[in-house]
Amino acid sequence: MLFRRIVLRIRLAVGKVAIWKAAFFLFLGMGFVFAGVELDRMLLLAGQRYGESGAASVMAWRDLLTRSSGQSEAAKLKRVNDFFNRRIRFGEDRDIWGAEDYWATPLEVLGRSEGDCEDFAIAKYVTLKLLGVPSEKMRLTYVKARLGGPQSSIVQAHMVLSYYPAPEDEPVVLDNLISDIRPASRRPDLTTVFGFNAEGLWVGGASPRAGASAQRLSKWQTVLVRMRAEGIE
Repeated sequence: MLFRRIVLRIRLAVGKVAIWKAAFFLFLGMGFVFAGVELDRMLLLAGQRYGESGAASVMAWRDLLTRSSGQSEAAKLKRVNDFFNRRIRFGEDRDIWGAEDYWATPLEVLGRSEGDCEDFAIAKYVTLKLLGVPSEKMRLTYVKARLGGPQSSIVQAHMVLSYYPAPEDEPVVLDNLISDIRPASRRPDLTTVFGFNAEGLWVGGASPRAGASAQRLSKWQTVLVRMRAEGIE
């Protein structure tokens, strides 16, 4: 709220022209630092690529990080899931990016305020990692989703984020299709195909596949490279 009031004062003082630039220098002056992400670089890139609205989205994301950092993991899951489900509009890759299958970075998702299921899942995964949730507790999970319920004949490839409180626990599912976080047993409309994270690759939700590595997923490796260039490790 304080940051919004300051930006509003800047807007009144300098108008809409280059408002994101003024906010950027204010952002630097206030000394916001968060481990694992160069927020100043992200804000500058957001303003350059997407203008005022993109910079505002990155500032809102920064607020999410700072306000959630001291919370429990359960609270972080809810805050992050709610943030992206409410702020980002679902869209198809061909409409947003002009490609059939494009995995966007969190900066790209925030800048456009649009994304498909992979983009939601990746943004949630990265944000929770920045908040200190261990990557081994999370998997980016490809599923077959029965649209309209478990009895539906309409099946679509889909990605969600699965969170495991402990290695042998049932995961809960963070999904852009519904607003609440549910245990996997309460999502009979989803059938796991495979999941992955920085540690490995799982097929059908089983133990890590022998010799399998997320490094084999070229789109995942490509998005990691782009994220590093944008300021996220």
